Amino acid sequence: MAITLNNGFKMPIIGLGVWRVEGKTIKDLLTTAIKIGYRHFDCAAEYKNETEVGEAFKEAFQTGLVKREDLFITTKLWNSDHGHVLEACKDSLKKLQLEYLDLYLVHFPVATKHTGVGTTGSALDKDGVLEIDTTISLETTWHAMEELVSLGLVRSIGISNFDIFVTRDCLAYSKVKPAVNQIETHPYFQRESLVKFCIKHGISITAHTPLGGAAANTELFGSVSCLDDPVIKGLAEKYKKTVAQVVLRWGIQRNTVVIPKSSKAQRLQENFEVFDFELTNEDMKLIKSVDQKYRTNQPAKFWGIDLYA
Repeated sequence: MAITLNNGFKMPIIGLGVWRVEGKTIKDLLTTAIKIGYRHFDCAAEYKNETEVGEAFKEAFQTGLVKREDLFITTKLWNSDHGHVLEACKDSLKKLQLEYLDLYLVHFPVATKHTGVGTTGSALDKDGVLEIDTTISLETTWHAMEELVSLGLVRSIGISNFDIFVTRDCLAYSKVKPAVNQIETHPYFQRESLVKFCIKHGISITAHTPLGGAAANTELFGSVSCLDDPVIKGLAEKYKKTVAQVVLRWGIQRNTVVIPKSSKAQRLQENFEVFDFELTNEDMKLIKSVDQKYRTNQPAKFWGIDLYA
């Protein structure tokens, strides 16, 4: 099952995120995911595992497990490389051992101090606050992203973690419209206005953290997951599905692409088994009622500044 982007390319509606997946685990994880049926993989330079992911893809292609054209592969431009878009994209392509990307995203709407292509640093000043580069505009970054399409290095370009205002600005100055806005959204952080705005203007939504971060964000940020919500647990019992399956199905029925992360084969399988049931309109409304406007992914903890404030 896939959605059609505003440039005609197809994007599978469920994918696998590889954030915080490390070392030798990656090859087994990606091989298992491909065998299950995953064809969409979400990467980022900042995840610092593109080289390992690339080795896994190479083996999958060489062994005939899957063809390159069967996969939809995303990666992202890190904040410190806004002034070096072409070099950063080529660095990611080299590490991933690919000739082109299906989707390249601006990871966050902020340029920070350059730390060297591919290093994805987040330089802090003496007070522990993120060093923001005020000489590079998002418009400059976007036009460099557009050049990647002209060069044939990427098929689609998009944005990530952009709110309504910076998304609106991007639409105003873009020659190539963003195909996707990848944002945190889940039952506890539904962001209905942003989702509707993007879809209205032809920008597809990918939901990162579609399960509310679960254990990973609890560990990193001390946040609470919607997987423990009693209302959603009740629906899981009703449909005889896991809580995660209900949450992912809700995301899909909102017309958002979901990219849950898991390093366990059983969870990979469960997360992919969301096409054999459908939530009723009443149950979709019930989940809508649990929204807490609660962001679970909070990079301010490490950056000394809240870019969302």
